[in-house]
Amino acid sequence: MNDLVLSVSDFVGILNQTLENAYSNVVIVGELSNFRISKNRWVYFDLKDEVASVRFFGTVYQLPGPLEDGMMLQVRGNPRLHPQFGFSITILNLQPVGEGSLRKAAALLEAKLKSEGLFDLERKRPLPYPPAHVGLITSGESAAYADFVKIMNERWGGVVIDLADVQVQGEVAPEQIVRAIEFFNAHAHPPEVLVITRGGGASEDLAAFNTEQVTRSIAASRIPTLVAIGHEVDISLAELAADQRASTPSNAAQLLVPDKTSELQRLRASQNQLSQLLLQLTVNFKRDLHSSRERLHDQTLRIIQDQKNSLRLKSQLLEAFNPERILKRGYAVVSLNSKVITSVKGRKKGEVLALRLQDGSIQATITDV
Repeated sequence: MNDLVLSVSDFVGILNQTLENAYSNVVIVGELSNFRISKNRWVYFDLKDEVASVRFFGTVYQLPGPLEDGMMLQVRGNPRLHPQFGFSITILNLQPVGEGSLRKAAALLEAKLKSEGLFDLERKRPLPYPPAHVGLITSGESAAYADFVKIMNERWGGVVIDLADVQVQGEVAPEQIVRAIEFFNAHAHPPEVLVITRGGGASEDLAAFNTEQVTRSIAASRIPTLVAIGHEVDISLAELAADQRASTPSNAAQLLVPDKTSELQRLRASQNQLSQLLLQLTVNFKRDLHSSRERLHDQTLRIIQDQKNSLRLKSQLLEAFNPERILKRGYAVVSLNSKVITSVKGRKKGEVLALRLQDGSIQATITDV
């Protein structure tokens, strides 16, 4: 039997074809080691266990966030034999696994993003209250979706809710969530607020909300964001980057819209208060009008009396200067040719003067000046 003799290139090609047919992609879990980034673009690392080690290759754009040796990773990739660099697995997707690694990855990413100011309070924007249009990013088959819509309709109603149906856990979740955020932000008339939500779960289930892609996308959204993850133990990075967080999907609805029952009660109470106020104002107005009328009447009487008194004084003054009264006291009005004479100057003997007395007039001739 003759051995099959292959060139190196042929062997590489046949092996890669075999690998592609038999293992188009594989998922491997192991401890991260020899992690390094080259030229701020290329990523190289190994995954190892107690007895073996496998080399991996990818780009920085596939990283969920900062990584450190010793963390446990789950990596999906394509096994390949490179013509020059040997065997490695080309990364399709990777994520930390295990409670410790997830916490470590989240802590590293939080420190990185915090230093960039992504969580600063100054960046937070107020949410519209209540909004008329909401963009909802969650799984359309989830209890989170049902709870949010139910509470929104029970509390307020009339709000337009556009759903972006995405997976909220697993390998594809981060990419789908990011695309949904970008989709809403690209609208010519976008929603007034974006709600990104899911129910609770284990750390692995919530890992998508601690990825750098999702966290940065929420921070970069031009639409105000509300993130509601159904857990209270740990706050995800997505919640820290959001303009506001809620403890559950139901709580998100409670934060967005008022309770119409409470609002109706408040409006009724306000209506009663306004009715009482209007009644009191009417009573006060009538009382003030009556008081004003009485004051006006009294003032009018006083003015009339004052005018009467003034007229009486003026009449008395005029009467005091009445010439008839002077004549009654023995005085006379002396005139010459109808002109009143008040002085002896210029008078001559023989002039005939007219003297007006109380009860008539007489004439007198000047005999001496």
